[in-house]
Amino acid sequence: MPPLKSQLRHLKKILLRRGATREDAEDLVQEAVLRLHVYARAGGQVRDQDAFVTRCALNLAVDAHRHARGALYERSPVEELDLTDNGPTPDEVFEAEQRLVEMMQTLDRVSVRTRQVFFMHRLQGFSHAEIAGKLDVSKSAVEKHIASAVTILAMERLAHRSSDRTVCEGLPSGDGLAHKSSGHRK
Repeated sequence: MPPLKSQLRHLKKILLRRGATREDAEDLVQEAVLRLHVYARAGGQVRDQDAFVTRCALNLAVDAHRHARGALYERSPVEELDLTDNGPTPDEVFEAEQRLVEMMQTLDRVSVRTRQVFFMHRLQGFSHAEIAGKLDVSKSAVEKHIASAVTILAMERLAHRSSDRTVCEGLPSGDGLAHKSSGHRK
C-alpha cells in the first residue's frame, strides 16, 4: 500500500505543476484509478498500472483544460453575434476634436505662464504645490493662473453656446438641429 500512496502523491504533484488546483488534482487521480479499475474488471490487461494511471490522469487533465478553455469562446458565427460598440460615434469624436481646437485657440490668448500652469495641472496632474515648486512661484500665483485659464475657457464656452442658440433660433423647428443645439425644446 505505501508504494501506491507514494505513486498517487507523486502523480498529484505532477498535476499541480501542470496547473491543476489541489482539488482538481485529487479528482483527476481518483478518476484515473477508477478507470483502471473499470478497465481491469472489463477484462483488459494492464502491464504497468502506474503508467496506465499516470497517462490516464494526464489525459484527463488535458481534456479538462480544453473543456474549460472552450467555455471562453462563442460558438456562434461572428455575423450572428449582437456586438455593440460602446465607444464614441464619429460625430462625437469630431465634436470633441472641435472643442479641443477651440480650447487651444482660447488658451493661445492667455499668457504663456498661465497656459503652462494650466497644462501642468490639468494634463500632467501636478498639484498646485508641485507646480509652485517647479516654476519657483507661490502657490497663490499658481491658483490665480489656473483660475484665470478656467475663467477664460468658461466665458468662451458660454459665448460659443449663446452664438449656437442665436444661429439655431433662425432654423425651422422641424429641423431637429435647433432642438439639439439649443439644449431645450420649443
